[in-house]
Amino acid sequence: MATPRIFHPPLRKGLYLVTPDEPDTDRLSTRVRAVLDQAVLLQYRNKVADSALKRRQLTMLARLCREFDVPLIVNDDPELAIDTDADGVHLGEHDGDVRNARMRLGGNAIIGVSCYDDSSRARAGADAGASYLAFGAFFTSPTKPAARRASIALLRETALFGLPRVAIGGITPENATVLIEAGAELIAVISGVFDAPDPVAAASAYRRCFD
Repeated sequence: MATPRIFHPPLRKGLYLVTPDEPDTDRLSTRVRAVLDQAVLLQYRNKVADSALKRRQLTMLARLCREFDVPLIVNDDPELAIDTDADGVHLGEHDGDVRNARMRLGGNAIIGVSCYDDSSRARAGADAGASYLAFGAFFTSPTKPAARRASIALLRETALFGLPRVAIGGITPENATVLIEAGAELIAVISGVFDAPDPVAAASAYRRCFD
């Protein structure tokens, strides 16, 4: 069966926010609402929540993202993305096949794939119908300190796949510019915003890197 054609609008350049492991749904709402106007995508990622909490938090975030007109992406789980009416899914190397996710979610879904430091994985994702390719970590990441490292040159080399490139891993407003100049259309951040002393100021600083 052929992979469905992709119909979603081109992704905007900018800050790609990823949620922290926040167990309190009301607090998560407050934290995300404060900075969501600075983002172009929001990914729900919670590695410690059970399925019931994930569904409650995604229901809340779906309403919030509609209010701010920001697409909502679910980490790891295509079926959860379908069940909660999210806009798409982000797949790591152990989260299933991109082509199968595209068949399940359809052409309107945003499907991202983690490519780490691997251009062959990027090629496979592009061929299978991915919407964007994520690379990193580029710098030491407080979220994943042992993550494999990607070179900045990889962003330039993978332009030939014709998909937006996401940079992730230890990125600050001070080191983001070199990644954007190398071709990153989106900068994905968790702790750089949500663990900052002033998350609103931090999110604004990331956004200004694209001005």
